[in-house]
Amino acid sequence: MDFDSFLTSLGTSFIIFVVLMCLFAWLSSKPGNTVVYYPNRILKGLDPWEGRSRTRNPFTWIKEAMSSSEQDVINMSGLDTAVYFVFMSTVLGIFVLSGIILLPALLPVAATDDSIKAAGKHTTSIGTFNDLDKLSMGNITAKSSRLWAFLVATYWVSFVTYFFLWRGYKHVSELRADALMSPEVRPQQFAVLVRDLPDLPKGQSRKEQVDSYFKAIYPDTFYRSMVVTNNKEANKIYEELEGYKKKLARAEAVYAESKNAGKPEGTRPTIKTGSLGLLGKRVDAIEYYNEKIKEIIPKLEAEQKITLKEKQLGAALVFFTNRVAAASAAQSLHAQLVDTWIVSDAPESRELIWNNLNIKFFQRQIRQYVVYVIVALTIMFYMIPIGIISALTTLDNLKKILPFLKPVINITAVRTVLEAYLPQIALMVFLALLPKLLLFLSKTEGIPAVSHAVRAASGKYFYFTVLNVFIGVTVGGTLFKTFKSIEKDPNSIVDVLANSLPGNATFFLTYVALQFFVGYGLELSRIVPLIIYHLKRKYLCKTEAELKEAWFPGDLGYGTRVPSDMLIVTIVFCYSCIAPLIIPFGAVYFALGWLILRNQALKVYVPAYESYGRMWPHMFLRLVAALLLYQITMLGYFGSKKFIYVGFLIPLPILSLIFVYICQKRFYKSFSHTALEVASRELKETPSMEHIFRSYIPLSLSSEKVDDDQFEDALSQASRSGSFVV
Repeated sequence: MDFDSFLTSLGTSFIIFVVLMCLFAWLSSKPGNTVVYYPNRILKGLDPWEGRSRTRNPFTWIKEAMSSSEQDVINMSGLDTAVYFVFMSTVLGIFVLSGIILLPALLPVAATDDSIKAAGKHTTSIGTFNDLDKLSMGNITAKSSRLWAFLVATYWVSFVTYFFLWRGYKHVSELRADALMSPEVRPQQFAVLVRDLPDLPKGQSRKEQVDSYFKAIYPDTFYRSMVVTNNKEANKIYEELEGYKKKLARAEAVYAESKNAGKPEGTRPTIKTGSLGLLGKRVDAIEYYNEKIKEIIPKLEAEQKITLKEKQLGAALVFFTNRVAAASAAQSLHAQLVDTWIVSDAPESRELIWNNLNIKFFQRQIRQYVVYVIVALTIMFYMIPIGIISALTTLDNLKKILPFLKPVINITAVRTVLEAYLPQIALMVFLALLPKLLLFLSKTEGIPAVSHAVRAASGKYFYFTVLNVFIGVTVGGTLFKTFKSIEKDPNSIVDVLANSLPGNATFFLTYVALQFFVGYGLELSRIVPLIIYHLKRKYLCKTEAELKEAWFPGDLGYGTRVPSDMLIVTIVFCYSCIAPLIIPFGAVYFALGWLILRNQALKVYVPAYESYGRMWPHMFLRLVAALLLYQITMLGYFGSKKFIYVGFLIPLPILSLIFVYICQKRFYKSFSHTALEVASRELKETPSMEHIFRSYIPLSLSSEKVDDDQFEDALSQASRSGSFVV
């Protein structure tokens, strides 16, 4: 990519961002769009504008986002969202403090050498972007004493990262403790999940087995147990019932609307009862749906009784009368054998993956290894298409493969735009196909909670993006040329990576710029959700429930957002010394992201679960992994520069591993379990244990007509009297 193409890409991206920001300011002030731009506030019963004028300054949202406190974020979007902002501010701090030293120190050192002019290789843009080449490490002559500046800079970036990561880990640990010490009653703090129940003793029910076991260990604090059941059939019937209820509500809305359309008596909607509503006898829709609902309700109630009595599984939820007992039970070894009576913290009821609770210990282990193999194969086979994309989306290759495009590509304006955007857009589209597969694989492992599955999928996605996008694109241009040399000498991969990094600097500069200008511009403007909402409202939605479903925003999407951020971190780390100009781009990405997503967290996104910051250890380890890749890459690049003092970098990866070890030993256990001193804080009111217990009953088994006698076999009880809670 030449200098003009790079400036075109950067300038066009900035103009698009400004246009999208202005669109946001205009569209968000329209009353008909409030559900798209302020859904979080609306769902919490707050005024979207809080009494302010709708014609206010279009940049007021920036002031609001910057003036909001961490507690504001927690109140509106939960602790997990606040922890995500700690991650963003941590990375921003690393880039800003690193850039303050590296930019004024390294750019003059690089600019005053002439290695590229003399040798004509190892450029930052494959020999075409000479203005940037002069400001990179590639412009330093081999064996030059100037390389000392870059070596010291490598240490500086590493120690700055250690400082901010330590501070971030400590802060998140305190946030988590404060949240768990809250006097508010949270049902999951009174429950534990028990898996791998042993075979039933003769003459004993599953309920009796669980009750007798926990009553013997916790005679004073055991409250009730809920045996997990196979709800597949009940869920199917329940979903069918809910489907007919929605159809009935829609038919009634259509009928009410017809009364206002000219005919006072209205026109009753009709449907065909055959396949897909296209065949069969035509009948009155409202009467038909009412009959179906009356038919299904007794069927559901009968299935509930059968499920609770005959479909009990080898897992249970156990409830305690105070938080300390539950926290203690969750981190204690209950049985001599590791594959029986496995007790862990109970997730929130809304994030339980019920189908996974009965998967046995060794089956989970086997599933985990199988999934790891599948993911490894996915990464390996995705290397091929991403390498092909990297190689084929150059214009010269496109002209060879698709010669009929040559007249179009030769047009200067078209060529400039294609060079600026084509490879990056192709890569983004390709990556969009992957996250759902990885989430599915993570759930297949037997993970019991959605938040845990999201963290697992996020980890897989991170390694995929680093290995396939970063390393794949870096080596991709010369992948087929260098494969034979790597095959002969596998140890040469570090040298290949180090030597390939400079040649792709402009690709990644453009990629980062496209992400923060266009990506965050679309995020702020919410153009796509707005269009979809208005189309659905006009042509599809008839009821309030359908309208809400049309505008409901979902959560921040940590499973894809965090790995995408981590890819940017990895890119900026690895280029921070080789091409220091990338540091401001990384800083702008996280500064703009912090600002825009702060607005979205306060006004738009609704959390799907709350794990109280358990994502942070995952983020921490991936940040250190990116740092290690940077340190190893710099070792290889200094080696390619024939710098005899490259050995001074060897302690850095060792220091990183020691740093991880210390942090994990000091902080991690409080994330995997709740500290008893935290759980022992007093509640502001005595909780209703019955309410806590019933919050975990699946919707398909919950019914106003179902009383405790019908839950006799699956839902045990120890005491219905008042309880003392610590």
